[in-house]
Amino acid sequence: MIIWLILLIASALALMMARVSAGVWLAAEAVLIGLGAVLADIGWPVCVLLAILFFTPTLMLAIKSVRQVLVTRPALDALAANAPRMSETERDAIEAGTVWWDAELFSGKPDWKRLFKLPAPRLTQEEQSFLDNEVEQLCAMVSDWDTSVKTQDLPPQAWQFIKERGFLGMIIPRQYGGKEFSAYMHSQVVMKLASRSSAAAIAVMVPNSLGPAELLLHYGTEAQKNHYLPRLAQGLEIPCFALTSPYAGSDAAAIPDIGIVCKGEYEGRETVGFRVTWSKRYITLAPIATVLGLAFRARDPSCILGGGIELGITCALIPTTHPGVITGRRHWPLNAVFQNGPTEGRDVFIPMEWVIGGGLQVGRGWRMLMECLAAGRAISLPSSSVGFSKLAVRGTSAYAAMRRQFKIEIGRFEGVQEALARMGGHLYMMDATRRLSALAVDAGEKPSVISAISKYHVTERGRMVVNDGMDVIGGKGICMGPGNFLARVYQQVPIAITVEGANILTRCLIIFGQGAIRCHPYVLQEMAVVSIEDRDRAVQAFDSLLFSHLSFAAANAARSLVGGLSGGWLLPAPSQAARATRRYYRAVAHLSAALALLTDASMAVLGGSLKFRERISGRLGDVLSQLYLVSAALKRFEDDGRQEADLPYVHWSVQDALNRAQEAIIDILHNFPDRPAALVLRTLIFPLGRCYHKPSDVLGTLVAQAMQTPGEHRDRLLADAYLPREDDPLACAEQAFALAPVVQQLEQRLKPQIRDYRLPPMPQSLVELPAWSALALQRELISAQEKEALDAFAHYGDLYVQVDDFAADFDRAENMAAASELA
Repeated sequence: MIIWLILLIASALALMMARVSAGVWLAAEAVLIGLGAVLADIGWPVCVLLAILFFTPTLMLAIKSVRQVLVTRPALDALAANAPRMSETERDAIEAGTVWWDAELFSGKPDWKRLFKLPAPRLTQEEQSFLDNEVEQLCAMVSDWDTSVKTQDLPPQAWQFIKERGFLGMIIPRQYGGKEFSAYMHSQVVMKLASRSSAAAIAVMVPNSLGPAELLLHYGTEAQKNHYLPRLAQGLEIPCFALTSPYAGSDAAAIPDIGIVCKGEYEGRETVGFRVTWSKRYITLAPIATVLGLAFRARDPSCILGGGIELGITCALIPTTHPGVITGRRHWPLNAVFQNGPTEGRDVFIPMEWVIGGGLQVGRGWRMLMECLAAGRAISLPSSSVGFSKLAVRGTSAYAAMRRQFKIEIGRFEGVQEALARMGGHLYMMDATRRLSALAVDAGEKPSVISAISKYHVTERGRMVVNDGMDVIGGKGICMGPGNFLARVYQQVPIAITVEGANILTRCLIIFGQGAIRCHPYVLQEMAVVSIEDRDRAVQAFDSLLFSHLSFAAANAARSLVGGLSGGWLLPAPSQAARATRRYYRAVAHLSAALALLTDASMAVLGGSLKFRERISGRLGDVLSQLYLVSAALKRFEDDGRQEADLPYVHWSVQDALNRAQEAIIDILHNFPDRPAALVLRTLIFPLGRCYHKPSDVLGTLVAQAMQTPGEHRDRLLADAYLPREDDPLACAEQAFALAPVVQQLEQRLKPQIRDYRLPPMPQSLVELPAWSALALQRELISAQEKEALDAFAHYGDLYVQVDDFAADFDRAENMAAASELA
């Protein structure tokens, strides 16, 4: 009997996971009843009863006409009554862009071959040369301290260099004079600049992200492309794009900026155009822009265009010298000095030919923005966050390895190691996510959901990295000055959190709000069927979708249970994956099935109200996001050639993300409004309790030690971040860091002599180290080369640990004179 019951349950789970047809179910049920008679000695009356119980519902579902009457029609009526209503802007947002790996993660059964087919990121020879030369030179021209204290902008020579060397035309095709760099190269440039100067990174990032160039490439008329793209590529035009309004924020449906269709005079002739009034804020590059991209709501009350009164959001390009355009004033975002400010205009007449794409694109601006925003969001903010996080990790790990407290390096304290482990683990995953998202864009995707995941989670982890770095470097981090590598980053982290969609909105409304509908294999199609007016045709179309959806849900329920009972071990892992990471692929399969199951359950229980249950939708989005981040880390490990030295970073980051996904699921179930359903879901997903635990202390120590050890593994973690020249404090840190192992080995070797009082203990003060090394050399305990290494360590280390100080008036007169001279 026990064997038969095990076979019965295992067969049911296997059939559910395989999503077999009703005919296969009938055959399997017959076989299982027969086995019951043989193995468990079940009598024929019981066998008949089992046949009735099993065959009846299966036959009812197998006979199309029966199931349509009993199930399909009632289900369609219920969906029509409870399906959320979407505005046009919501529909455009959901349908914009493409779905990619996010759809695999929603499937409950990710196809890892699809991810492995994507080639490892590579730069062309031209791109690598540009990164090694032009980008390196630009980094050397700027510093956050000088730009924020002395010039309040990039220095003029840096701006000129940016324009002349083609930084503003990286995404523009060569036929228009641009660089036509890949998305990955775009990401590399922004990341490297962000590891040096936020102003430089943003000045380059914005024209190559959401802005006139990208909109023109996809939607502009040939005349618009031929006029603007060469000028943008050469730096003759500085672009900005104005979307955000003071009282609308990110709600496109509420944009108050209006353009009224009318006739007006332009270049001495009467033409059809718009009389536009706008007030925008937070517009990057607006104070210095020469061409303004503007989003406004088009209206045609006189029906001049013949398409109704409310035409929809429209995008236009307006020269900032055009009469009525007001720019020039600046915002001051948290002591960052990138050019950012408001723009206004009142009753400004613009001809129809200034609409991006011409008259045919009137009213299609929101769709244009949503499709272009996906690529920009996937690259810009993630890349800049990785850049400043590499700066934080480089400086903090070097500081921890050489700064002594209580006669030992502070990086050996467990509390400091805990912070360093978070910094290293988060950075590894952030960089992996940045790389994978850029690769998706290069593969032709417009990943709206993935770009939102990348923006939200990479910027949030960047905030964690910088906060931990500030805790480790302590007093050095809170005293402003050119020697403080982290203070400006610490100040400016909230900017990355806020722009291109504030993170609260991104998490609660976009990631799951778009993902659940767009990435789900059936929901969007089912919502479309509801709108079919022909009832019989709607039932026929809905029938196939409904039972495919039910099969999908049953498969995910079975897969969740199997994964939960086995900790993921009974789920498949790709054969080409490294042995050290296969368990993580199984864990993703388990949690992917759980996500799909939870999504269906949430939609069924909450219906249209799920749209407003942001805590639940935010946590569902967290699960999807963590699975994407895990996928990125696993892909990076494979792309990097399975470097064994990188495994501590892989293990820490993946275990942390899996635990976060698990806790998000637990929080959903704890707050699920239908308590019986929550109990069933908890039993299916985690029947034996929590499966995925936080990284251990031992693993954290391994990560912290790796970060404080010079070598290729640390170089890979910090790859392509800018390393300043010798006169910079950060360069001094790297010099001292490279010598730290030599110093530690010498101290270890000299311990017997110190114990025998032949040599005093190594001084904690680096200023006193040269005298100590001279005494050790005099007593022939070290060589001249070893003394040279100790003295160099003392020199560079002392320069790095020092804290800036100023005159009583903070050198105000000197700084004002310097600013006046530059002006």
